[in-house]
Amino acid sequence: MKYWNLKKLNQSTIEKISPLPRSITKTFDKFKQELNPQAEMEALEEFRVSRYQTIASMKYLLAIIIVPLLINQVSKNFLIGPAVDYLWNIKQPGIFLNESQEERALIELQRFEEKLHFEILIGKFPDISSDLIKEKVREKALLITNDYVLESVNAIKNILADILSIGVLSILIISGRRELYILKSFINELIYGLSDTAKAFLIILFTDIFVGFHSPHGWEVVLEIILRHFGLPENRDFIFLFISTFPVVLDTIFKYWIFRYLNRISPSAVATYHSMNE
Repeated sequence: MKYWNLKKLNQSTIEKISPLPRSITKTFDKFKQELNPQAEMEALEEFRVSRYQTIASMKYLLAIIIVPLLINQVSKNFLIGPAVDYLWNIKQPGIFLNESQEERALIELQRFEEKLHFEILIGKFPDISSDLIKEKVREKALLITNDYVLESVNAIKNILADILSIGVLSILIISGRRELYILKSFINELIYGLSDTAKAFLIILFTDIFVGFHSPHGWEVVLEIILRHFGLPENRDFIFLFISTFPVVLDTIFKYWIFRYLNRISPSAVATYHSMNE
C-alpha cells in the first residue's frame, strides 16, 4: 500500500508539468477514465491516496511547526532563561548590547526631560524645585535602565533558544525526508489545483506585499523587529541596502517561476494575472 501511495505521488508530481495546457489534458484524462471499466476501483484508490497524502502532510506540517516552537518556549523559560539570568547577575556585563540600544535609551530619556519641562512651563507643576526635577529624571533613567537590561537578557535567551529550535527543525527535516516529499507534493497539488482567478489573486497579493510599492516600509519594520529580537545593532545602511536589493531579487525569482512553470502548466492563469494587474 505504501509503495502504491508513493508511486501515485511520484506520478502526480511528474505530471504537473506538460507541454499542453492542463485543462486540455484533464479533459482527455476524464474522457479516458469514463471509458475505463475499472474506473470505479481506480477512483476509490485515488481517493485513498489523496486521503493518505492529506493526513500525512498535515501531521508533518504540524510537527515541524509546533515542535520547534514548543522546544523554543520550554527551553527559554525553564532551561536557558534561568541559566542566562544567573550568569548575567554574576558577571553583570553591562546594560546595552549595542549602540542602537543606547541611542534609543538616550532619546527616550531626552523626550521625558522635554515633556517634564513643557509641563512645568504650562503650569502643571508650578512649585517644583530643581532637585525634584533631577530626582524625577533619575527615576526615569533607572526605569529605562531596567527595561534595556531585560531587553539585552531576552536577546541572549532568544539567540540560544532559536539555535536549539533550528537544530530540532533540522533533525525533523533530515529524518522525515519521505514526509517532506509528500508535503511538497500536497502543496503542489493544492496550489496548481486552484482556479485561475484564485491563482492570479494570490500572485498579486504576494507581489504587492513583498515586492510592491509599499513593501519597503514593511521590510523595514520586519528587519528592525528581527534585529531587536537578536540584540543586533540596527544599522540603517544595512537595512536600506537589504530593502534595495532583496525585494528585487525576490521579484526576479517570482517572475521566473511564472515564466518557467506557471506559464506551461496554466497559461490561462497567467493571462488572468496580467489582466487583473493592468
